[in-house]
Amino acid sequence: MQEPTAAETDAFERVPGPTAAPLLFLCDHASNAVPAAYGDLGLDHAQFARHIAWDIGAANLTRALAGTFAAPALLGKWSRLLIDLNRGPDDPTIVMKISDGALIPRNAAASVDDVAYRIARYHAPYHAAIKAAIDASLAAGVAPSLVSMHSFTPAWKGTPRPWHVGVLWDEDPRLAVPLIEAFRAEPGLVVGDNEPYHGRLEDDTMWTHGTMRGLPHALIEIRQDLIADHVGVARMLEIVARALRRALAQAGLKA
Repeated sequence: MQEPTAAETDAFERVPGPTAAPLLFLCDHASNAVPAAYGDLGLDHAQFARHIAWDIGAANLTRALAGTFAAPALLGKWSRLLIDLNRGPDDPTIVMKISDGALIPRNAAASVDDVAYRIARYHAPYHAAIKAAIDASLAAGVAPSLVSMHSFTPAWKGTPRPWHVGVLWDEDPRLAVPLIEAFRAEPGLVVGDNEPYHGRLEDDTMWTHGTMRGLPHALIEIRQDLIADHVGVARMLEIVARALRRALAQAGLKA
């Protein structure tokens, strides 16, 4: 297999911020790009505009939140079709062969060595960077709260999804529960508690860096049509920032 170019060796995008910032923003599915060595993975180009390739709008909202809170952020650089950063290395869906009815030919034919290469080249550095950011913050005397940003489709298999926002969490209610309450205080906002997905996936990003390290954390899902353009991102930025500040204050956590 052709080696990636120098520009492709970075597995993630870093939004700089203070080492001892009380928040760390993450975006696993920020991009729909694929390294040149993998071409189009055998897919029609139009498929890369769909949710199967990335979380539409999540990257722009993550960057905006990092700027608003003067906090660092880490965002995945490549499509979830190349490798899913929100899966553990042993998860069989870390390289998806079929996603929402679309066969990904290059993934369906991927060898064990190819999957291992993708993990080492693109998955491991991202998670190592998260760990390093947390370690540096802890060394500076601050235990950061982790906020992971995702987005979801307005409908699934023909069924409309009523939620505007969802908060996913597992064992630790410190940030997630007050965040759900803060979102529900927003007029007209339909909020999911572990909807439209649940937050109980062992070895995912929040489990690995939040649950296993005892850090407050929450995964925020925004419906994609609400953040599909800059106007939507600006509107949701105000709502998410307001809810996050309210939740952090209620939980006695720093913003």
